[in-house]
Amino acid sequence: MPSSAILRTRAIEAGPMPTPDPFLFCVYHKDAYPEGPVGKSMEAPYPGNGQDFDPRAPYRMYHGRKIPGFPQHPHRGFETITATIEGIVDHADSLGNAGRYGEGDVQWMTAGKGVVHGEMFPLVNIDKPNHTRFFQIWLNLPKKDKMVEPSFAMFWANNVPKFVSEDGKANVTSWFGNYFLDPGTKQNIPPSNSWASDPSNDVAVLHIILQPGGKLVLPKANEEGVNRSLYLVEGFDFSVLIGGEPVQDKMVIDVDPSVDIELYLPESSNNGVEFLMLQGKPISEPVAQHGPFVMNTRAEINQAFDDYDKTQFGGWPWPSDEHVFPQEKGRFALLDGKETFPEDDGTCSLEDS
Repeated sequence: MPSSAILRTRAIEAGPMPTPDPFLFCVYHKDAYPEGPVGKSMEAPYPGNGQDFDPRAPYRMYHGRKIPGFPQHPHRGFETITATIEGIVDHADSLGNAGRYGEGDVQWMTAGKGVVHGEMFPLVNIDKPNHTRFFQIWLNLPKKDKMVEPSFAMFWANNVPKFVSEDGKANVTSWFGNYFLDPGTKQNIPPSNSWASDPSNDVAVLHIILQPGGKLVLPKANEEGVNRSLYLVEGFDFSVLIGGEPVQDKMVIDVDPSVDIELYLPESSNNGVEFLMLQGKPISEPVAQHGPFVMNTRAEINQAFDDYDKTQFGGWPWPSDEHVFPQEKGRFALLDGKETFPEDDGTCSLEDS
C-alpha cells in the first residue's frame, strides 16, 4: 500500500474534532457517570455550573445543572447525528417529538428552518454505573435545503448493519453508508432533505473496531471527489497500521478515498483500537456559523437570531428545560404523537410539516 494513502494527520485535542466538508462538527463523548440515586431523580451527585467541559474529569455535566447534558437550545441550517455506543440519551424537541435511545441506536435530526431540542443523559441505572460513549456529528445542508421543514429519524441498534470478519477480530458498525453491507441488506434511510439522502454524495459514518491481529480492508469510495477522514479515538498502546504506516496517538487521519486501505493491528498489541470514519462529497459552499446556527452568510445568521427571538421556533412544550423521561421507561421514539420501540423492528422517521 503506497504511503500516499495517508494525506494528512492531526492530533485530537479536547473538544470538537476537525471535520471534512460536508461535516461541520464532531465530538466523541466518553463519560463515566456513576450509579444513579435512589428516588428516581436520575441526577448526578454534584450540580453542574452550566459550563462543565473539563476533559480531565471522569465525567462532565456539560450545560446541565442537575442532570448532565444539553438542555433545550435551537438549531438552524444543518443536521445532527447522534451515534451511540453505550449509555442513554433523552431527546425532546419543540415539535413535540421525543425519545430515549442509546446502546447502539442512531438519532438523525434535520434542523432545517429551525427547531429547539434538548439532549440529556439521565442516570437511569441505580445498580450499576451509567457510562456513556457516543458521537455527536453535525452534517451540513446546502443552501437550497437550509430552510426545509425539520425532520427526525431513529435507527434502532437492531436495524443498524454490522460486519464481523471471519476471525472475529475486525468489525464495522455502519451507522450510515453503503459499505460493509451483506448482500440484500439495505441501509437505513435518513430524512429526505439530508445531503446523505442522495447516494451520489456517498456519505458514510462508520464505527470500526480492530482487536489484536485484526485486519480490515477499507474499500475505496463508491464515488469520486469525496472527503474521507478516520478518527483514532481508542487504543494507543501500540501502533495501528493504516496503509502500512504506523499511527499511535489520538489522531484525525485524512486518507485517499480513491484507493483501498488496509487497517491492521499487530498481534502484539495489548488492546483493541476504535475508529470513526466520516466520508462524503463536499457541499463546497460558504459556511457562516455562529453558535447553534449554520448558514451561508452573516446576514442569514442575523436573520436566524431575529427569527428565534420572535418565534422561539415554535416554543418549548415540555415542563423543564432539562426534560427527561421516567426512570423506568425503556428506549422509545415519539414521532407525531405515536410511540415506537426497538422491538418494533423498524426505523422510525417523520417528515414534519
